[in-house]
Parts: sequence; C-alpha cells; structure tokens
Amino acid sequence: MDTDSLRLFVLAAEKLNISAAGRSLGLAPAVASARLAKLENEVGADLLHRSTRKVSLSLQGAEFLPFAREILQQSDAGLAALGQGKSNATGTLRFTAPSTFAQLHIAPILPDFQSEHPDVTLDLRLSDVQFDLIEGSFDLALRNSSLDDSNLKGRKLANDRRILCASPAYLRDHGTPQMPDDLARHYLIAFRDQKARPLIGRDGQTSEFDPRKGLGRIILDDGLSQKIVTCAGAGISSNSIWSVYQEIKDGRLIQILPDYEIADKTALWLVYPKTNVLSPKVRVFMDFLLKRIGKSPIWDNLAI
Repeated sequence: MDTDSLRLFVLAAEKLNISAAGRSLGLAPAVASARLAKLENEVGADLLHRSTRKVSLSLQGAEFLPFAREILQQSDAGLAALGQGKSNATGTLRFTAPSTFAQLHIAPILPDFQSEHPDVTLDLRLSDVQFDLIEGSFDLALRNSSLDDSNLKGRKLANDRRILCASPAYLRDHGTPQMPDDLARHYLIAFRDQKARPLIGRDGQTSEFDPRKGLGRIILDDGLSQKIVTCAGAGISSNSIWSVYQEIKDGRLIQILPDYEIADKTALWLVYPKTNVLSPKVRVFMDFLLKRIGKSPIWDNLAI
C-alpha cells in the first residue's frame, strides 16, 4: 500500500478538502483525486463521500483512518531510525480535554507550545462530555478518571484530589456541616448522573457524598458552571482542587468537612490509543504538558 496515498487520505480526512490536502503535498487537484480513487479501489471501499459542495468521511473511511495513521507513524519511525525522513513534529494533533481544566491550565500555555512547535496544528475538542478516542479519531485525550479501557495507554499527568466546598454566604445562611450525615440537610450541587462519592476521614472512617439525598440540588454538565453557582451561594459541591484552588486561596470558597476527602482514586491521565509507535506530534505535546503542568502543579502549593 502506497504510503503517499495514505498520507493524502489522512490529510483529506482532517481538512475535509481533497484539493487542500493535495496542495499540502504538492499535488494538483486532479492528481490528488486520482490517487485517492486508486487507494479506494485498492482497499475496496469508498473512504470519502464527495459532492460538488463538500467532502465528508464515510463510515468505512472513519474505520480505516486510525489504521492509516498507524501505518504512517510506523513508516516515519522506521525512516527516522535509519536517519531518513522527518523526525520532527508536524501535522494536525486532535486532542480532547475537560473544558474547565483546559480553560484554566492548558489554554494559557498554548502560545508557548506554538512557538516551540510551529509545524503542529492543534485541533482541540474541549468538553466535560467524554468522547471515544477511537471513534472520534483523537490522537490524545486528558481524562480525570481511572484508566480502565484496555484499548488505551496513558501517562499520569497529576493527582486529582477532590474536596467539598461552599461559599461563605451559603455557610452563613445555612450553617456549616460538621459530619457527613449533616449533608442531608443542605442544598447540594452535582454533575448530571453523578453517583454517590465515597468519603474517607483522616482516621479511616467512611461515609459518602450523595447529591440525591440533599434538600434540593442543581444539576449541571459543566465544571466551570458548577464552580460559579457554588461561589454564588447555591449550595455545596464536590470539586477538584485544580478547579477551586484560587477561590479557596482568595476566600471565595471554603472547604467543608476538612477531615474528609473524596476517595474515588481518580487522577489526571494523558491517554492515547494503543500503538507501537508514538508519533512525534503526540510525544512533544505530552512532554510539554508533563513539563509545564505535571512537574509541579500550581494547585499543589495550596495547603489543604
């Protein structure tokens, strides 16, 4: 299988424009179309849907795309080992991350990455909704969870310690819980479909934070909105320290039940589909995030 044709297909799938993909490789539009047609004939499937108005990826093309990328990564790595080809980071990197974390800790440092790696284009999907890496053709993702998908590999970026907190105004009006059982008499804020979270005390005692058992609750699907309504005095919520450390430091939020913490063993992971070869663009972005964020997380400087 011709790797040049595979590279053209991958570019066309990313740009959804055959002519633009061809120009990136120095090919005339007619030549690019002919090469893609030959590739489709070789694999026995229509990889791209074409019309006079747009190009879209077919179902077969979406299934084939991760394998095409893998073949190119293997080829590039092999040539680089022989001192040939390109070993520098180039191309489009598809990355997904929780929106709140990305806004606070990734977006501010992206200009530095851009300066260091100008040939890498970052295609970011930032949402608290978790996307499937394989189906979405993502190269890399940030997950704040346990790594339990056997189809993924990952490197730990940082701990994801979580605490309960509320605003001073809420605690003034409703009182401060002294024990976990007191939470049932308070307004609780939660993510959609959030299950009860285990609480563990410093002496080993156990309980839980269950938003369904409070007086009332606000249900959200966005971490930043949850922090905003908590600061506004709507109730008590569970938050990652990386999200609320500045508000805790400034006194806009107060940790409640400080002798307890959420014990669900989550961490921040950089995960990617299993592969024998990590492409240069993925490797340099992972190394950048690990150096700038994971080496000494800014929220770890807050003593809680």
